[in-house]
Amino acid sequence: MDEMNSSRPYLVRAIYEWIVDNHLTPHLLVNTEIDGVVVPEQFIEDGKITLNINPSAVKSLQLGNEQIQFSARFSGQPMNLYVPIHAVLAVYARENGRGMVFNESADTADSPEPPENKPDKRKPKPGLTLVK
Repeated sequence: MDEMNSSRPYLVRAIYEWIVDNHLTPHLLVNTEIDGVVVPEQFIEDGKITLNINPSAVKSLQLGNEQIQFSARFSGQPMNLYVPIHAVLAVYARENGRGMVFNESADTADSPEPPENKPDKRKPKPGLTLVK
C-alpha cells in the first residue's frame, strides 16, 4: 500500500482530545485562503483565523477526515463553520501553546520518505575467535 490517507485529521483529533482531557482550551489556526473555508470574515487577519473549538464554545463539532464542521456564535450571531482539513495549520492549547503545527503544503501523510536501503557504515563489533 503505497498511498496512505493524510495523517492530519487523525492528529487533529488526537491533539484535540489531549488538550480537552487536560482541561485546556483547544484552538485551531486556519488558512482562510484555502477554497471552501467558511469562517467569519471580520476576524481574518493576514489570511488566517484562530478558532476556539472548546466544547463549551461550539455546537455539533465534527472532526472528520475531510473537514471540520461546527456552529459557534460570533458577536452574538450564530454561524455554521466549515474548514477543509488541509486548511488546518495548527491545533494547540490557548493556555500554554502546546499542540501541533502542520506543514501548509502537505495533503498526505506528514512523515518523511522512508530511508533507502543503504549499506550499514558502522564499524563491526569486535568478536572473539577461537585459536588452536
